[in-house]
Amino acid sequence: MAGSRIVIVGGGFGGLYTALNLCQFPWTDSTRPEIVLLSDERHFLFSPLLYEVVTGEMQSWEVAPPYEELLEGTPVQFQQANVQTVDLVQRRVEANGKSITGDYLVLAVGAKTQKPPIPGLREYALEFRTLADAERLRERLRLLLAREGVIRVVVVGAGPSGVELACKLADQLGPRGRVRIVERGQEILKTFSPFAREAAQAALERRGVWLNLATTVTEITADSITLHYKDQLDVLPVDLVVWTAGITTPGWIADLPTLHDDQGRLVVRPTLQLPDYPQVLALGDIAACVDEQGHAVPRTAQAAFQQADYAAWNLWALATGRSLLPFQYFHLGEMLTLGKEDAALSGLGLQLRGPVAYIARRLVYLWRLPTLKHRLQVGWHWLVAPWLDWVTSVMSARP
Repeated sequence: MAGSRIVIVGGGFGGLYTALNLCQFPWTDSTRPEIVLLSDERHFLFSPLLYEVVTGEMQSWEVAPPYEELLEGTPVQFQQANVQTVDLVQRRVEANGKSITGDYLVLAVGAKTQKPPIPGLREYALEFRTLADAERLRERLRLLLAREGVIRVVVVGAGPSGVELACKLADQLGPRGRVRIVERGQEILKTFSPFAREAAQAALERRGVWLNLATTVTEITADSITLHYKDQLDVLPVDLVVWTAGITTPGWIADLPTLHDDQGRLVVRPTLQLPDYPQVLALGDIAACVDEQGHAVPRTAQAAFQQADYAAWNLWALATGRSLLPFQYFHLGEMLTLGKEDAALSGLGLQLRGPVAYIARRLVYLWRLPTLKHRLQVGWHWLVAPWLDWVTSVMSARP
């Protein structure tokens, strides 16, 4: 279809990687589309490495490179835009008071942190989902470390974000830290393998992180948190609360006139198309997707990364009259960062933990960074930075 336009809403693993993959196909002059990528941020976020920004192990530019830099030399047009509404029939996006219409539409916005109506939650708890959240948390830790005494931290949620963050914070705070995880369920990392749960449990115990399972939060104030456990309320002093429990879809996604699941996600065919709108695809956190075998696809970066390959192929197929492919999810394994120079990794027949897993995790994520140029920049920095730090420490030690 000559002169067609593909509009991609959302610049995370699903949206950005779909755009980059589309550039790899052998388009002809008569089929080459205009590709527009919309995101409410100016930078991509490689979220699995966000913890390292808090601890200073990585810099913001490594984890969150600007879209302009990543898309340089590609035909993809980037526009920063806050989407208000989407017309599925016309494939029209309303954003920043302007309209943009595509022949094909990809919905790949991420989920948002779910905030139940708990008194004090919005006022006093920090989120951990964006680069701004990580930088806000890092600054808060700096202020807490600048004063004397113990530092009491509560992380709400024992999924991967909560467990990984608790380990990082415990290492960052050292002996002054009193870190606690609060989880309303009966176990940590509910959807993970026994190996990952065991490794995480051991890491938390080594760091002295307290676990409050089957426990809910009923109130948060500037210096306390109230916990409910077995018909008993406990009010604990706290210096910092980080909320990682639960995600939800953006409001405008829930308002779209199409099928949703009980979590508000868009129901899609195995080809990632909306059932009544074959020229609209959805993927990532907002898509209720099942693979060709009928298995539910998890809400993970790994799944969105794989879906981007199929979304790009199917868009190319729609535009060039080829057959579409049903999505096939391949579980590559699990990786958890469990503190500084500590991690757990399992998959493809391997089970690693400790410093070796930490290095392996870093290398896997380096390979998954969006562009070759950014991989080389980050990889070079990882090689050179330790030597520069050593030279700086030697020079500063000289009289």
